[in-house]
Amino acid sequence: MKSTFFKLLFILIVFCSCSNIEEVSINENEEEQTVSTKPNILLIIADDMGLDATPGYSVGAIQPNMPNLESLMTNGITFINVWSSPLCSPTRAGIITGKYGFRTGVTNVGQTLSSSEQSIQRYLDDMNSGYSHAVIGKWHLSNRDVNHPNEIGVNEYAGVLGGGVQSYFNWDLVENMQTASSTEYTTTKFTDLAINWVDSQDKPWFLWLAYNAPHTPFHLPPNELHNQGVLPADQASIDANPLPYYLAMIEAMDVEIGRLLNAMSQEELDNTVIIFVGDNGTPNQVVQTYQNRRAKNSVYQGGINVPMVISGKNITRQGAKESALLGTTDLFATIAGIAGADITDIHDSKNFSAMFSISGVSVRDYVYSEIGDDANNLDFTMRDNTYKYISFTNGSEAFYNLIDDPLETTNLLNANQLPLSSEAALSKNNIEAELIKIKQ
Repeated sequence: MKSTFFKLLFILIVFCSCSNIEEVSINENEEEQTVSTKPNILLIIADDMGLDATPGYSVGAIQPNMPNLESLMTNGITFINVWSSPLCSPTRAGIITGKYGFRTGVTNVGQTLSSSEQSIQRYLDDMNSGYSHAVIGKWHLSNRDVNHPNEIGVNEYAGVLGGGVQSYFNWDLVENMQTASSTEYTTTKFTDLAINWVDSQDKPWFLWLAYNAPHTPFHLPPNELHNQGVLPADQASIDANPLPYYLAMIEAMDVEIGRLLNAMSQEELDNTVIIFVGDNGTPNQVVQTYQNRRAKNSVYQGGINVPMVISGKNITRQGAKESALLGTTDLFATIAGIAGADITDIHDSKNFSAMFSISGVSVRDYVYSEIGDDANNLDFTMRDNTYKYISFTNGSEAFYNLIDDPLETTNLLNANQLPLSSEAALSKNNIEAELIKIKQ
């Protein structure tokens, strides 16, 4: 009897142990499945590309051939009223911190973002998101310090630290905090680096891919990367007519974006949110529609109203055009939300991910932009859904009805336009009150 009893007891113990092992295995598999279905996040930043140089917007007579971007538009959302800063460094600092430039001290180019700021990459780590992350391409947030991307929380960085390169075909590549010369076309090299990095990931990832195209120097890209036809490559021809070269640079970027997306497996691509955004308006040498002094480097629409397209995982609105007011700072909270953070806003950033599936959502009543040498010496602007107010460092002001006057030709504060209508006066008062509020 005792022998039979112990045999039964042994069988029971083994059965329970196996059941526990199976349960742990199931739980681990469930956890692995949960982690693996978190969407990847691909943020693509175009350098100096305004609405007038982007297909799908009603600005600019001559636009580049961008089938890959247009495919993202067809399968996702094109945002109409997104504001950046007028220059690349403040926009990038705003995206990576979710803060306006007057808070971080980056209100112009050549200024360094403090490594004490909480970057979006560090935020993802702090929330234990489980995401790997990298920045590839243009940095321009420090004075060419090879350690700076890592000091601010980026796991892996490769690219160019400064605002541009002297030549897209002969430049300094920083990788693993080391600098080496490269003769590979920058747009192609950044894409190669991105493909290799994505291919090496075994968990959800966030890739910040910052092309330096189509920033100057204007040039003729490799022929297989553009559709601008036969163009002379000498500098005199480029200087005399830079627009086709600028468009060719954009087309080359689009081809390389397509190569990156095609390099992903269908499963990985289907599980990726793709965000394409310009960092500021078009340079004045090649700007269309807008006045050339109201392009990049200005707080007029030509300098700060930038293209943004979002497509991919969980973007159920397809072929949609979204007119809600947004700022590039809003990418911080939105990326965090995509990665699983329960967040509606942080700093100067609003999570607009509800727009991915629902039309008519509004997260902002006002949007703000600025440029200047420091927080006390700024041109700054703010708009609501109809009116836009500008304050310049010389003490002058401007006020426009962007619905009736999208190219800002009639300053409603000019003597011959006064007094303001009751609607315009109320809007101006509300905007000025909001400006006081955000700067407190």
